[in-house]
Amino acid sequence: SLCITRDRNKCILCGDCVRMCWEVQNVGAIDFAYRGSKMSISTIFAQPIAESDCIGCGQCSAVCPTGAIVVKSDRDRVWRELNDQNSKVIAQIAPAVRVAVNREFGLAEKENAMGRIVAALRRMGFDSIFDTSTGADLTVLEEAAELEKRLDQGENLPLFTSCCPAWINYCEKNYPELLSHISTCRSPMQMFGSVIKEQFKTSGKKIVHVAVMPCTAKKFEAARDEFKIDGVPMVDYVITTQELIRMIKEAGIVFGDLEPEAVDMPFGSMTGAGVIFGVTGGVTEAVIRRIAMDKTPGTLSSIAFSGVRGMDGIKEATVPYGNGERELKIAIVSGLKNADDLLQRITAGKHYDFVEVMACPGGCISGAGQPFTTLKGKENRGKGLYSADKLCSVKRSEENSLMMSLYKGLLKGRIHELLHVDYQGRKVEEK
Repeated sequence: SLCITRDRNKCILCGDCVRMCWEVQNVGAIDFAYRGSKMSISTIFAQPIAESDCIGCGQCSAVCPTGAIVVKSDRDRVWRELNDQNSKVIAQIAPAVRVAVNREFGLAEKENAMGRIVAALRRMGFDSIFDTSTGADLTVLEEAAELEKRLDQGENLPLFTSCCPAWINYCEKNYPELLSHISTCRSPMQMFGSVIKEQFKTSGKKIVHVAVMPCTAKKFEAARDEFKIDGVPMVDYVITTQELIRMIKEAGIVFGDLEPEAVDMPFGSMTGAGVIFGVTGGVTEAVIRRIAMDKTPGTLSSIAFSGVRGMDGIKEATVPYGNGERELKIAIVSGLKNADDLLQRITAGKHYDFVEVMACPGGCISGAGQPFTTLKGKENRGKGLYSADKLCSVKRSEENSLMMSLYKGLLKGRIHELLHVDYQGRKVEEK
């Protein structure tokens, strides 16, 4: 598997991974096999995990107490690129990473560590460092436009979000008939990856793009053929938050002593809407901010209290749309068992206009690539992202001046090529 690796010798047959896979994620890729002294945890017919029903969420590794299942590491390959004088190594950092690093270095968990992460990456040798929140702003604009178009046409509703690669994988394997309902927008990582590769394509050095993510499934997403041009991926390597922490320690950097630094230009502008992508309900809130007619500060508060926030596995909200003559019915789910329950309701006839799905319970802050923490710790991570949103002077993606510069420049005439993807086409080809 591109996402996880197993060491059977460390397995104590506790069954935590099996329960997670079956009861929380509803995937059922692994189970107990054989009996007595021959008992083991295995896929069906002991097939390779990459060929099983596994969707790469990595939650099995997150609950494994012995390290029998761990995130597959790309650290060594990234170190080699950093030591290659012919490579220009560029990093993007996902929103959820900034609230999960501090605890590992003895600092306050929910404090925003973005500035120190940037400083650490510079000392490790990265040439340019950007914030994936900028890519999230692009996603908000494209997804909001797609939602409005579908609402006007009354077709392919509800619109499902497409940010989570594990959810996409789950839908492809279990609900292929719903692929036309999934947004054609690429994830923020892939949108930003396309922009970064396009921006630096004239560099005299080999461009190596590294994404720092809370998610194991992003490793699989980066390797998908849809996100390659002439066989070259838009994101060359994905390292998780855990891998980043180990690299900082390997470099001998004293994280707590670092002075915070800003990300680089020309992509140094982002909004609070992009930052909150890392917590369940964040994508929905960002999209509502975009399509809301009333842009006053009071509207931001009303959106926050509309039911989109909180760690509940299934949330529902109703918000006004347009001039108030219509209401949007919205559902937000995290954890694939909850997603499956919601899909059963939808197939039974319940109507929603917009559905946000995150495979990991609680959203990206609970990704399998994040350091272990308790439920309270995950809640604190979410609060940390909302605090970062409050400190952003610009709250709405459409107010990010960089977005207009991109649309008038680098993206002009190439929006669909660089920012969208057709998962339906991929499924047809496989058949």
